[in-house]
Amino acid sequence: MSQTPRVSYAPHIWTLPKAASTSAAAANYSAGGWGRVAMQRQQDSSLHRLTGQTMGTTWSLRLPNPDYLDLRPVEDCVQSVLGAVIAQMSNWEPDSLISRFNTAPAGSRFDLPESFAQVLQAALHWARLSGGAMDPTMGALVSLWGFGPVAHSRQAHPATKPVATDIEQLLRRSGHTRLDWEAGQPLLQPGGLVLDFCGIAKGFAVDWVVQRLQGSGWKAGMFEIGGELRSWGSKPDGKPWQVQLGGQATDDYAPLIVGLSSDLEESGSFATSGDFWHHFSVDGKRYSHTLDPRTGQPIEHGLSSVTVFHPECMHADALATVLTVLGPRQGLEFAEQHGIAAVLYEHGAAPSTTAERHPAMSSAWNKRFKS
Repeated sequence: MSQTPRVSYAPHIWTLPKAASTSAAAANYSAGGWGRVAMQRQQDSSLHRLTGQTMGTTWSLRLPNPDYLDLRPVEDCVQSVLGAVIAQMSNWEPDSLISRFNTAPAGSRFDLPESFAQVLQAALHWARLSGGAMDPTMGALVSLWGFGPVAHSRQAHPATKPVATDIEQLLRRSGHTRLDWEAGQPLLQPGGLVLDFCGIAKGFAVDWVVQRLQGSGWKAGMFEIGGELRSWGSKPDGKPWQVQLGGQATDDYAPLIVGLSSDLEESGSFATSGDFWHHFSVDGKRYSHTLDPRTGQPIEHGLSSVTVFHPECMHADALATVLTVLGPRQGLEFAEQHGIAAVLYEHGAAPSTTAERHPAMSSAWNKRFKS
């Protein structure tokens, strides 16, 4: 296995780009901005919670705060990081770096901030290793199917299937092999290539926020964006953070609940990919928002969701997409081959079927969470 690129959080990465203020970035993003962050106290009065909106979804932060420190600097920290990610990687923000690259003429070159380069490097790493099951250059096809910035997230999906010739044309214009780029070099637009980091940017943002908070002296917490989460340290009572996977509990079903180590060397992230919310139906057929970059078509196998554990949320986010595209059999084989901790749920004929309630777990998952 080739070495997974690590996230580097050099001090200069924290700087919010001068051209993008928090309010401006949020105003143009599909979520309609963060709004005013609300702070809520949990049952344990020393565990405080901040919440907000970003990237078309919500974010939340749980912090043990026994000394009741002022959390306004924490709020500012979170929003500055999210603003920086949006200013660089949001396809919904017309002035973002990724949007400027996507609309640039062939031959244009872009000097990349270190954060953008790290995300691109990681995305290309998994694209190559998975045989193209994840591909950061599928933005045009995502929009063609109605899941990109052309179709605003607050609007109803047009529920139309693209014609085959349009799909074939965009497939020829897309593909990570068209990117001639190495880390540290400017990024060349070969012509008509549309980047899309939706399968990895949220995870990177989670990592970035957590690293900022750790650097500010916060010894423990849990941060998540749209279900992609990372924890460190332990809860105020000294117990590990716990995460529930696999849906809500019922009378005849108990979802997976996993605990996370408080050891910084053993802590990590979860990311989930699934078709719970983003899909549409045409003539009674359900189409997932997850596209197979190799065919330009939505996935059609039986996976309903995939959850991946990885030390870094950026890689967990990307890998959840990879395994989802590969499907229940090839996805599990890929996880076994590369030592990925993953749990894969399949659609069942009914909510209580064995396939849906008893997911497949990789050896790495069982080693970490069942030992």
